[in-house]
Amino acid sequence: MTREPASSSPARASRRALGAALLSGAAGATVVLIAAGQTWGEGEASQMGPGAGELHVTASGSAVSGLPSALALVGLASLVAVFAVRRTGRVIVASVLALSGAGAIGAALVGASDTTALERSAGDALGLTEAAVTGVSHSGWPWFSALGGLLLLIAGLLALSYGRQWPAMSGRYERTERGDRRGRRGAVDPDRPEDLWKALDRGEDPTT
Repeated sequence: MTREPASSSPARASRRALGAALLSGAAGATVVLIAAGQTWGEGEASQMGPGAGELHVTASGSAVSGLPSALALVGLASLVAVFAVRRTGRVIVASVLALSGAGAIGAALVGASDTTALERSAGDALGLTEAAVTGVSHSGWPWFSALGGLLLLIAGLLALSYGRQWPAMSGRYERTERGDRRGRRGAVDPDRPEDLWKALDRGEDPTT
């Protein structure tokens, strides 16, 4: 029975965290953006005058608050940028991703009981600055938006915990490009001064 190398377990955990972060971040941003276009609240506005009666008004998530959608887009961009930066830059971007998720959660929870957008919608329909709305009810979409924010937060936390072990998009390209360039121009012989000078003229480091 063969024993797996000790280093394989952390590497496997890193790969799993990478897959989980990508799935969680993409799903979270999608859920937040979809929830923003759904009805978060509805109610009845009293219409005075000859056509007196009740006017049904609704408010979508984007009308209640544009913050969750904006933070979802920031989080999605940060998720991609995690693989374009390294070291400290990756920690910063991962932190932005986590904070985007936390902010989206907070904005969704605040909007879950908000009536300002409904009053504004009623006022627009009645030609007033704002109008009182009665019989207000709220849907479950704000909670779905908060769930999406939670998924973004999880992606950010995974990036903070395992991000240093993940590959960078630019690193592999740079190594391949450098190797191809050296292969075309030939290896530098450290015992031949003319090769060293030619390498320096090309902007290469002959010591590597």
